[in-house]
Amino acid sequence: MPEGHTIHRLAADYRERFGGRAVRVDSPQGKFAGGAALIDGEVLRETEAHGKNLFLGLGWRKWVHIHLGLYGKVAFGDGPPPPPTGQIRLRLATAEAYADLRGPTTCALLSQDEKGAVQRRLGADPLRADAQPDLAWRRISASRTTIAELLMDQRIIAGVGNVYRAEILFRHGIDPYLPGLALERAEWDAMWQDLIPLMREGVRNNRIDTVRPEHTPRAMGRAPRVDGHGGEVYVYRRATLPCLVCGTPVRRAEIAARNLFWCPVCQPARAAGRGQRAATG
Repeated sequence: MPEGHTIHRLAADYRERFGGRAVRVDSPQGKFAGGAALIDGEVLRETEAHGKNLFLGLGWRKWVHIHLGLYGKVAFGDGPPPPPTGQIRLRLATAEAYADLRGPTTCALLSQDEKGAVQRRLGADPLRADAQPDLAWRRISASRTTIAELLMDQRIIAGVGNVYRAEILFRHGIDPYLPGLALERAEWDAMWQDLIPLMREGVRNNRIDTVRPEHTPRAMGRAPRVDGHGGEVYVYRRATLPCLVCGTPVRRAEIAARNLFWCPVCQPARAAGRGQRAATG
């Protein structure tokens, strides 16, 4: 599932191509035909991202809410738009450009109030100026749930997914099984302040890179990472491979139905943290 940096990048891409222009709105697949008919020909006033949710403001106080989920994708192209092929849920088009949305979990037309209700259910987004990390901290510090699970809870922190979760915990030496209430405030502040530039870099480069300069392929004389997710990372999808810092094999375990990756040496267990659990190399 795309993480928050991808959605902020999409918001910028939609704004660059269609912002301030009247757009044709269509649902060739038909599943969004009713909503499309209500905003066809309207001006794209603004675009907004909040965590993994994209909002396209068309016309007066109308918003298309998009959540890509596991399978959603957006493809941009230059105009004139070609005849639609495949299952296109939403097409925005002008004479100069078009954008096709396929396979989203959510594509719905919302009022201003409905959009606000969606956003009130979302947590702090490190890429938003209005983020409230103190509120996220209050929820984390009162919870017995593991910090690995809390970081993925979109009601607490919006936009962090499996990659950023694994990498931010590694970068700060945090045991992923540590309960939220055992995390130190200074540790939370440091992680939050680190997420902001990491995710901004993800928006700029359209990929996730988390390794520090001294651990890049060039600095270490190693081959670049080859993975469909792209980017240089410390532990994500590196199970059994040596940690780039200490050489210990990276571990993998399942937590809340998602794969968790960590280094047992660089992220040592704490007394208040994990008990017995299954882990695979």
